[in-house]
Amino acid sequence: MAQLAHAGKLPATADVSSFVHVDDAASAAVDALGWPTGPVNVCDDEPAAGSEWVPVFCAAVGVPEAAVTAGERTGWARGADNSYARKELGWVPGRPSWRMGFTRL
Repeated sequence: MAQLAHAGKLPATADVSSFVHVDDAASAAVDALGWPTGPVNVCDDEPAAGSEWVPVFCAAVGVPEAAVTAGERTGWARGADNSYARKELGWVPGRPSWRMGFTRL
């Protein structure tokens, strides 16, 4: 993503993304060995539109802010919901917001 941002090719759109820190993904993978079979969303608690997270990311990696692209979000780009992992399986992300990770880049 940093390479795309540096190349000016990271669009700030209405599409919503979810994030997960590598440490949270690794801990969930270990925890999943004891979970029931089936799909589980493992992500932070704050899905965000590109128009919100891309400018913060660009600032964090030291590149000019991307222009926000007007328009509707793509139907599939709605982010993920980790409530099943939290409520039913007891998994809690160590970094519950993408904002925490971006400020540490």
